[in-house]
Amino acid sequence: METQKIWDNFNDELYFFILKKVKNKDAANDIFQNTFLKIHKNLPKLEKEEKAKAWIFQIARNETINYFNKESIYVGKLDINKEIPLQKFQYICCFDKFINDLPKIYRQVIELIYIKGLKQKDVAKELGISLENVKVRIRRAKDILKKKFNECCKYEFDKNGKLIGESNCSICKTE
Repeated sequence: METQKIWDNFNDELYFFILKKVKNKDAANDIFQNTFLKIHKNLPKLEKEEKAKAWIFQIARNETINYFNKESIYVGKLDINKEIPLQKFQYICCFDKFINDLPKIYRQVIELIYIKGLKQKDVAKELGISLENVKVRIRRAKDILKKKFNECCKYEFDKNGKLIGESNCSICKTE
């Protein structure tokens, strides 16, 4: 089998396979080019022509993994301090009260994920529920919290749904 034949048969499918993985046209072009360079260089190693497609896509997968590994080098190490999330929100008016007022099933996931810093899949295992259920509980808890902040503290929300503005809290004014 020749490189040109592989190109003719697989180039579009291979390019979109890579693009779907990396979701970046420039990166996809680089990976695509590297993949075809390796295909051309290693073509004599392909023993059976009927296995060409699997072989080609494995090279593309490996090149995609190499790309992500290279990208991760530039990301700094994350210093995970389990207390930071709690400290980050302590200045927000009524935060503790609203968390404590959540129904238990929502409070559990919020505390485990945002205060203790566990991953969602670990929370699912710990609570014996599905990952999808954890995500639903998080979304519902956030909706409840947003509503409470909006009603009590008069915070507003930006276009991304994040709290903005200063507190105008009816509870804190009385305390």
